[in-house]
Amino acid sequence: MKRWWLLVALALAACRIETAAPANNAPASTDGAPRGDLWVYTSMYRHVLDALEPLLKERLPQVTVRWFQGGSEKVATRLEAELTAGGSPCDVLMTSDPFLYRRLAQSQRLARTVSVNGVRTPRALLDPDGHWEAVRVSTMVLAHRAGQPAPSSFAALLEPTWKGEVVVGDPLTSGTAFTWAVAMERTFGADFFPKLRANGARVAGGNAAVLQKIEGGEAKVGVVLLENVLAAKARGSPVEAAWPTDGAVIVPGPVAVLSTSRNPIAAKAFIDVLLSPEGQRVIRELGDMHAVDPRQPGPRGLEGIEPLLTKSAPFDEALLDRGLAEGPALKARFTAAFSQ
Repeated sequence: MKRWWLLVALALAACRIETAAPANNAPASTDGAPRGDLWVYTSMYRHVLDALEPLLKERLPQVTVRWFQGGSEKVATRLEAELTAGGSPCDVLMTSDPFLYRRLAQSQRLARTVSVNGVRTPRALLDPDGHWEAVRVSTMVLAHRAGQPAPSSFAALLEPTWKGEVVVGDPLTSGTAFTWAVAMERTFGADFFPKLRANGARVAGGNAAVLQKIEGGEAKVGVVLLENVLAAKARGSPVEAAWPTDGAVIVPGPVAVLSTSRNPIAAKAFIDVLLSPEGQRVIRELGDMHAVDPRQPGPRGLEGIEPLLTKSAPFDEALLDRGLAEGPALKARFTAAFSQ
């Protein structure tokens, strides 16, 4: 069974048993506490990282966390270029591109690491082989101006009512838009995007750009991250989120330890902090994202992770396999459709 080792690992973690010595280059300390530099490559919002800093300093006082922060595509480009060139300083990867983790795991770039704090995480948000586990969940929904009608579903975007009024993100530059695109083709077929373009839909880059088009009145509806809508509403923007009846698209934000990490002990401890109740609260409250801990409510008073999963399109290994196998072809089809 794929999960037997996962149960063993969780049991060992719970007992605080060390089963192996640190890697040759890993810093050591006389009291066994994590220490030294830790490089984290991440797409997490900068203000969330800033809010996590005091907690990390409290829990890991001898660890110096160094960040490389950027969009998921930018992080992936840098990491893969470094790995191709012979090596990367990256110890921990934390982005919103689950397909990247699938690819890295298949090329044996990720270590198997399981946090005891992730024991309650829904299984859909864990790699069954233990190469990654989600620390946050973003959600692609429909957004519209407050007080105005909204489509009932993603399928409804093809209806004449919304001709010329839809804006979507670009899967060539946005990892979350790519996950949404993979889910749409799986549900509606490869002709979904040509039909969407034929109905006058436009592309606006990343999620922030999509939201700006709606706020500025250039489009009536868009496909955008829930967290962007919630943050915009909090600052007074006249936008609302609409939950598609054919299922919102969740985008797990995984964390993983590189197999080449120079500091795997600190990397594991870092993930433990992120998945602690305090770390999850920071991610939820400051990032407007869903925590993976079912004990936590959703952002801004919404329902927590388990209800979210029930009203979302399935996120499973089949979707990951599809995105990995069809990714380049999907991007080509999208480009061809919207270049018309």
